[in-house]
Amino acid sequence: MHKGSQQGDAMFSKAFLFIKSKLGKLKLEVKHVSTSGIPMRIRLFMFLIVLVLTMLLGVVAILLVTGSFNVGRNEDSKSMHRELSHLSSDISKQLGNLSVYAVDLSRGLSESIEKNLQKRGLQVTDLQSHPEILEDIIENEYERLLFSLQKAKSSGVFIVLDATVNPNLENAANSRAGLYIKNMEPNIISSSTPTIHVLYGFPQIARKNLLPLHSQWTMEMDTREAEYYKGPLEQAKRYRLPLSRLYYWSPSLTLPGTSEKVILCSIPLLDSNGNVFGVCGFEVSAMLFKLANMPDNSNYSRIFCMLSPINDTVLNTSEALFAGGYLALDSGLPGQSLRISKGSKYLDTYQWEEKVAFIGIHEEVQLYPKGSAFENQKWAVAVMLPQKDMVSTFTYAKLQLTFLCLILFIVGVVLSSFISRRYLKPITEGLDIIKSKDFSSAPVTKIPEIDDLIQFLSVHNEEPLPKPETGLSEVVFEEFVKKTKTLSPAERAVFDLYLQGHTAKEITQILCLSINTIKTHNKRIYMKLNVASREDLLNYVNRLKAMGWELKG
Repeated sequence: MHKGSQQGDAMFSKAFLFIKSKLGKLKLEVKHVSTSGIPMRIRLFMFLIVLVLTMLLGVVAILLVTGSFNVGRNEDSKSMHRELSHLSSDISKQLGNLSVYAVDLSRGLSESIEKNLQKRGLQVTDLQSHPEILEDIIENEYERLLFSLQKAKSSGVFIVLDATVNPNLENAANSRAGLYIKNMEPNIISSSTPTIHVLYGFPQIARKNLLPLHSQWTMEMDTREAEYYKGPLEQAKRYRLPLSRLYYWSPSLTLPGTSEKVILCSIPLLDSNGNVFGVCGFEVSAMLFKLANMPDNSNYSRIFCMLSPINDTVLNTSEALFAGGYLALDSGLPGQSLRISKGSKYLDTYQWEEKVAFIGIHEEVQLYPKGSAFENQKWAVAVMLPQKDMVSTFTYAKLQLTFLCLILFIVGVVLSSFISRRYLKPITEGLDIIKSKDFSSAPVTKIPEIDDLIQFLSVHNEEPLPKPETGLSEVVFEEFVKKTKTLSPAERAVFDLYLQGHTAKEITQILCLSINTIKTHNKRIYMKLNVASREDLLNYVNRLKAMGWELKG
């Protein structure tokens, strides 16, 4: 490959030196223009160069008018729109299904726990005053939680009861008993063999079901800043709404004691009387979101997808999940907000800092039904990439086009020089013959106009025949007869009709030719026979007849 590159450079250098030498010669010739005028070769060369430039400018104008320069941008825009439509549909479907599963899970858990408490002679309102039964209540729901986790294909499932095992602890008001099961390999393709860990909950439940404890396991969940817990509880207590209007999608968060970003779909637990006694739901981890929503990076390696809360013209990336090739975590993007600037008809601009911007497109996704307690919370799916990536691509494409135009211009210059020299070569050779006056050995140039001119000059360069008066020697008439044999068939036909006494007008009718064609034949006959007029021609013919000569073709 290196050898091929060297050969290409050598060829380009030779072409450059050739053009340089040609331009140098032209420069020398131009110096004489003021005194001797512009030579034909330079005139023709300049004409061809103007023609080449006109064609190139015409092509560029057509590309500008038809918008061909923006074809690449149009295609990228269409590609990103298609990608957004595909991802937005998939994400809406995925989260919508989890919302449905969460409603079903809440109904199943609420009914089962209420029946379990009734067997004990208790109600859900008695949970806080009987911490000793919490482990049994939660253990009884383990199989349901595990089945729901595998059915929903989420990365986690949880239940949090509005009660604590030890009410006497210092942080008892914010510590809640429950069970949080995580799928450590949330690969939607191979979800048949998940790796299940217990993140929060009673360790005896994990041991009985042969489940390992998560490395960041704790006994109970800290709900001090848990909007996913407080929000559904408060709304369920405030409004008498069906469960399908009470589920809540949390912005991305890091659970206390953990390191991975997740979003949670949580929904309240309600007994048959509408009493709220906890929440349950599903988790979508950053890894699961990335595995399920990886955008097509065949055109741009750093394109990425983002699910984010949206507020007017701001994407809250600190509360978003990401999928794609762009290293959003390393760039610090999740801790920032992106200001949305509506771009042209193609794509929008997303500004982070003065020197950091992204190009892409977004659309809102409907996570809540109409009438939901949380319907005012807006979410959006966005597909974007660093602005400099797209600018670099278009800049490279324009450089390619510029280089191609330059190559075409160089080829045009070389061809113009070759054509002008090749075209004018026979003309200059003919002019050299005319200057030398050596018409006898003049070669045929295969250019009719030049050959006719040389022939005309060769005839007129000879000594003209004297007037056909008395006293001329037979040598003169022999030369005349000899020259009649050089006439072409068409010229001989006209000549013969003149011998018969016909006029030019009569000859046009006999031969069915125009008067201009007859005049052309006349000129050539006079030139070849070296006579000045039809009168001289007929005088020679009459004298020859008187001398007993016969003019045969």
